[in-house]
Amino acid sequence: MRIYALLMLLCCTVSSYAQNTINNYKYVIVPEKFEFSKEVNQYGLNTITKLLLEQKGFTAFVGNEELPADLAANKCNALRAEVQQRKALFVTNLTLLLKDCQGNIVYKGKEGKSREKDFGVAYNEALRDAFASLNGEPYTYNGTTYTTQQTAPVIAVAATPAPTPATVTPTAAPATPEMKVATGTLYAQATANGFQLIDTTPKKVMTLLKTSAPDYFIADNGINNGIVMKKNGEWYFEYYKDNKLISEKLIIKF
Repeated sequence: MRIYALLMLLCCTVSSYAQNTINNYKYVIVPEKFEFSKEVNQYGLNTITKLLLEQKGFTAFVGNEELPADLAANKCNALRAEVQQRKALFVTNLTLLLKDCQGNIVYKGKEGKSREKDFGVAYNEALRDAFASLNGEPYTYNGTTYTTQQTAPVIAVAATPAPTPATVTPTAAPATPEMKVATGTLYAQATANGFQLIDTTPKKVMTLLKTSAPDYFIADNGINNGIVMKKNGEWYFEYYKDNKLISEKLIIKF
């Protein structure tokens, strides 16, 4: 009987892990820096990873962003996004992994590739190619939550409760950036993959690379990598410096 009970317990445990899919998770945490990167959010990869995960339907956070109460109480309610690079000659290869809090791989995508020579373009193109298989994967969060140790999903099923006052589910507050004001008008010149911004000198001050989202660009001013996006009809360059989010207002003429 004791051996039978142990076998049953083992089968239940294996079964619970076999059912551990991306549908069990609402949240994904993206690191500020991937292992192959030399700096935080290099080429805007971490920000773009968050954006692509949110387009899939996840609620994603980068680094030390403030988390909702249910996730802050138990990090096992989130997947961890990893992007791995396989080095090869003349090819940029990236693979997306989604892991649970114990390091188990819940999802592994196909390898994304790019033969572009420009590093910024190549990493962006390879990352989007790596997301192609995830975009084809059905995803609908099923309401699963986890206890302090991730052993088996616990799905709460209410037994026809009496009407109660409506409650508001807490959501994560966005990171509060340090604001900077634009210093002059920049003029956009079209390139093969986006734009270059020049000042009145004229001197190139920033490179913008297109993304799949309108009014979102991967940006590089030669010192900082981040994103340029349009908010309330105005343009902003956002990037991290010394683990602090900076939002710099820009005046751009396209």
